[in-house]
Amino acid sequence: MAVTLQNAESALKSVYLGVVANQLNVKANPLLSSIKQSSSNVWGKEIIKLAPFGINGGIGAGSEDGLLPMAGSNKYVQFKSSLKNLFGKIEISDKAIRASENNAGAFVNLLNDEMEGLIKASSFNLGRMLYGDGSGLLTTTSSAITTSGTTTFLTVNDTRNLIEGMIIDVYSSGTKNLDYSGRRITFIDRENKKVYLDLPTDNNKALAQNAELYVQGSKGYEITGLEAIFGTGNLYGLNRTEHQWLKPYISNPGSAVEISDILLQKTIDALEDKAGSEINFIACSRDVRRAYQEYLTYYKRNVDVTELAGGQKAITFNGIPLVADRFIADGTLYMLNTNDFTLHQLCDWNWLENEDGKILRQNGTYPTYSATLVKYADLICDRPIAQAKLTNISSSVTNPFASVTE
Repeated sequence: MAVTLQNAESALKSVYLGVVANQLNVKANPLLSSIKQSSSNVWGKEIIKLAPFGINGGIGAGSEDGLLPMAGSNKYVQFKSSLKNLFGKIEISDKAIRASENNAGAFVNLLNDEMEGLIKASSFNLGRMLYGDGSGLLTTTSSAITTSGTTTFLTVNDTRNLIEGMIIDVYSSGTKNLDYSGRRITFIDRENKKVYLDLPTDNNKALAQNAELYVQGSKGYEITGLEAIFGTGNLYGLNRTEHQWLKPYISNPGSAVEISDILLQKTIDALEDKAGSEINFIACSRDVRRAYQEYLTYYKRNVDVTELAGGQKAITFNGIPLVADRFIADGTLYMLNTNDFTLHQLCDWNWLENEDGKILRQNGTYPTYSATLVKYADLICDRPIAQAKLTNISSSVTNPFASVTE
């Protein structure tokens, strides 16, 4: 069979699309796989949803022949959020297509490599956005670069949201720095928090401290992640001060606390009393998970493990999966009821088509073709009050038996 653009179009639509959608919806991130996805409450370019709060007021007790309780219907407010535009792009050269036109196996390998790369990049980006605040901020620079020196790297405060191959924009005081934007990350020295870019070796353009890094073109356009729910200011178009139930449970002690079953249970009890919440998912930073595993070795013989929807395995607390995620800041733990979350979407993942229904298109005057995967969606939490965030958790625990002698 001769390989053509038409064959590639057909394969991308009929073979790869379903696989890619399943990988991104179910296996991209443990939290995402625990959240339902729905096309309901999508109106045009917005999500408009009635969210209940409190309970029905039409209850009471009385005398045998007295007045019945007054009716008190359920209370609702209107959530409103714009659909966020999520994109993933692959590129195939005309030369690569022609080189494999008489070798179907080589062509399949070519497409497989491109799709695996797309899934890896999209999974990373989705996972990062889930725990972000919607601004798209990746990290900030910890020191300034002056015109007196030469450099190919930036020193940053945190590298957890960065990965090699990512193309970034850099902003200083709210303005895009054109000398550093549109650059690709070539290497990350995570120990020393240095991010190397594809800059000229003699680059000596100034860059201020606290400059902000974003994924290319993404500043202010990402989904409403957990940090937005646990943040300040308006949420879904509503003022948190006027709607106190929009404020989740946040514990931020002045000094570090050690992870323990009691700490987790106290938080669950507080959420049950405050909002009737049933926590079914715990997500934490990797240092917190290690601390909890250390705690378990001191008090328990067996560590219970469960398998999640996406096939990942996780340790548990009282049957609740406890998952570590690279995108969570050190010393941080979230306790969530995922039944309160919905990823509202206009449609599932699909290919961007032109007016002729084509998904592969030539890139301007270049001998390459590209296809773009799209999804229009945003994350909505119906009951922020029923979620919890614990911070300043110690990365280690005290051995209670250290002073015991046999």
